[in-house]
Parts: sequence; structure tokens; C-alpha cells
Amino acid sequence: MADNTITSPLLTSDHLILTINSTSSDTDSSVPSDTRQISNPFNVGELTVPEAITVDPFHNYKAGINGFYEWVKTFLCIPLALVRLVIFGLCLAIGYVATKVALYRWKDKENPMPRWRCRIMWVTRISARFILFSFGYHWIKRKGKPARREVAPIIVSNHVSYIEPIFYFYELFPTIVASESHDSIPFVGTIIRAMQVIYVNRFSQSSRKQAVREIKRRASCDRFPRVLLFPEGTTTNGRNLISFQLGAFIPGYPIQPIIVRYPHVHFDQSWGNVSLGQLMFRMFTQFHNFFEVEYLPVISPLDDKETAVHFRKRASHAIASALNTVQTGHSYGDIMLHMKAQEAKHENPSSFMVEMAKVESLFHISSLEAVDLLDKFLAMNPDPSGRVQYRGFLRGLRLKACPLSEKIFSFIDVEKYGKITFRQFLYGSAHVMKHLGFNQTCEAAFAECGGSVKGYIVEDEVFIIYHTPICSYYLC
Repeated sequence: MADNTITSPLLTSDHLILTINSTSSDTDSSVPSDTRQISNPFNVGELTVPEAITVDPFHNYKAGINGFYEWVKTFLCIPLALVRLVIFGLCLAIGYVATKVALYRWKDKENPMPRWRCRIMWVTRISARFILFSFGYHWIKRKGKPARREVAPIIVSNHVSYIEPIFYFYELFPTIVASESHDSIPFVGTIIRAMQVIYVNRFSQSSRKQAVREIKRRASCDRFPRVLLFPEGTTTNGRNLISFQLGAFIPGYPIQPIIVRYPHVHFDQSWGNVSLGQLMFRMFTQFHNFFEVEYLPVISPLDDKETAVHFRKRASHAIASALNTVQTGHSYGDIMLHMKAQEAKHENPSSFMVEMAKVESLFHISSLEAVDLLDKFLAMNPDPSGRVQYRGFLRGLRLKACPLSEKIFSFIDVEKYGKITFRQFLYGSAHVMKHLGFNQTCEAAFAECGGSVKGYIVEDEVFIIYHTPICSYYLC
């Protein structure tokens, strides 16, 4: 084998090592020689990467104790916090026992809860109001009124904290759509089961489809309570809306949007990137916490031909307008990317958020795939600003310096800055991976090497790639 080679494992299997020889002379591995003159190495069209927005819709800017006033107030409220903690624990215990009684020997959970069991649940609902009281929500400002269930069987709300589900449980006692992980939460899991919760696994397409069918079934029957969804799929800081999931809009029933606000000066009550324990402690040590709920006018489908996407757009616009804010393309996938960067102890994990909803829409790439690509990007040792140099790019992908490596780096470096961001790496990778011709190239090359028979190829068989015309077209 010649010295000038690119060696990179393209699959996780130990059987595959792909080697592409280069006939060029040695190249400096620090910076591509002339990135402006290098052509597209993939023949899949030019790469366009939108500019990153500076908004972080998940960051809580006032979670800590800052300033002399806040420190004094926190110290003075510690005895009050202990009393509130006792009230919280007592109300949770009472609500839990009442819920267990209401659920006792109830087998037919596919149908609406019988009235006598619902009456027992009023004990839990009143307990929920006292729990809100213990968190400092002594009074709650309401604007507008909830529509009758037969008028709007589905309600949607922005999601800022864990306070809203408690409030809606007390106020409306709806059926809630929630992640499967909520079922295992002590005490809380039992209570939300009494709401006949619709569980969904956000990473399973079959689970999401089943959840939509169940939403439609319950919305169509007036004997079921309203169906409550948080279409953002996670909590934000309340300053912006993030992308909406389609689950509430596919059934095609009228929807009542509801917005929540948490006016504050010193303490931001949004969950965001704050731990549950820290948020509860800060709530317990406030004299009073403000909470506002506004019921917006019901939004009905325009006709039978209106798509769920257009219906979602109208609902999200109504909520964004009422909140006087904008909607970004972020989703729960961005939180996954943030957490991955945080685990790697990067100084600025927010720089790796890419508005995953837009990426998914453009390239049909999942959040899990994006996290895998971030794992590869972090192996390139990005600097504090989140950018990777050419040398790190080679090291992270186990490539050797040669003209083809320069072409690949230049293809991703759309700004010709000499460094790439994760956004550029993700868009570039997705742009190539999701191109039909590129997938066919990989399959054809793998098959020509004998992989279609054995399931793997070895290094001695890789020379066949050079005799595959389609592979030469895309990679040469």
C-alpha cells in the first residue's frame, strides 16, 4: 500500500476497513491548501447551511440566588420553606391515597372513568391546588374561560414548568398525553394513570401513530374528558415557542389554545436547564410566585381538506401572537444535543443546538442520528466556540491528509473560514447521507466487494471499489 492513504472505518463492524489510495504528494495536515478552489467531492449539489440563531429557548437566566435582596429573602424564607415542604408532602400523600381508592379494582380502563370514581378524584384535585399553594401560588390570574368539552375536545398549551400539569389537573382534569417515562415516577405515576394518560414513546413511530389514534378516539367521545397536549414536547423558558409536534392536529378536531405566563423580577420559574430540586427550593423560598393562564378562542379546522401542518401553523401562530414572541425551529432533539455536549464537559453546550425540527424537515434525519453525529464531532476536539480545525477533523474521522480530505472539509466549510461548526458538519453529513445516489453508491460498492453475500468486507477486497463506475462518479 502507498503511504498516501485515507483509512476510515465506515461501519461499526470490526470486519470493515475502507482504504482509498491517493496518487498526490504529501499534504500539510494543518490547513487545506486552497479551500476556495476545491470542487464538490460528492456531486450532490452545493451545500447550504442557514445561519445559527442566537436564541436559546431553554436557558433559565435567573435560577440562581443573585444580589443582596435575594440572599436575605432566601434566608428569611427558610422556615417558611420547611412549612411549605410539610404541606406539599401531606397533600401529595392525601392525593395519592385518594387516587389509589379511586383506581381500586378498576379494570375497564379503555372506557371513561365512572362518575363515582371521578368524585373521589376531587380529593386529589383539591390536594393539587394546595400543592400549588405550597409552591407560593396563592392566587392564579385567569383570563378567558375554558370552552365546553363538546366545543373543543382537545386543548394545547405552551410548556414552561411542572406547574402547568398540576394546574390543569386541578382545573380541568383532562386526559393527558405524556412520555412513557412518567409512569415510573413515584406517587405522580399513579395520579396521572387516573387521568387515563395516553403514553407515547417519542422515538417510536408506531407508538406515535398509536397515540394519535387514541387521541382521535377519545376526542370523538363526549364521555371522555378533554385531551391535553403540550405540542412543544418539552419545557422552555417561556420567552419563545419551539416547534410543535403534529399529534394534536392530525385528528382534525377543534382545539382551544391556552397560554401560561410566569411574571417575575428576581426568580425565573421556568424549568429549562435547571434541576428539579433547585427549582423547588427556589419556589419554596419566595414570598409569592406569579402565574397567569389565558384561554384563547377555539380554533377549528377550516375544512376537511386542511392539512395537519397548516392547522398546526395557525394554532402556533395564535399562541405566539398572544405571548408576543416568535417560534423557533428547536425541538426536544436540541435538548438531547445540549445534554450530549454537557456530558462531554464542553464550555458552551448551547452552541451545538441546531433547530432540530428544521433539520428533520429538510433531511428526514432523526434526533438519535444527530446525537451520533455530535459524538463524532466532539471527538474532533472543538474549541470553546464550538468550531473544529482541519487537523481535528482528520483526527476525529481517522483520515489522512490528501486532496480528497481537503475536498470533503471544504465542502462542509461553507464559510471558507478554515474551521467548521457542528451545524455545518450536521448539514453536510445529512446532505450527503440522505442523497439517493450516495446511498446507492455505498450499496453498490459493498455488494461488488462481496458484502451482500457475507455481510461484511475485508481490506483485501476493497480494490473492487475502484472498478465500480457509480462509486467513482460520487467519490472521485
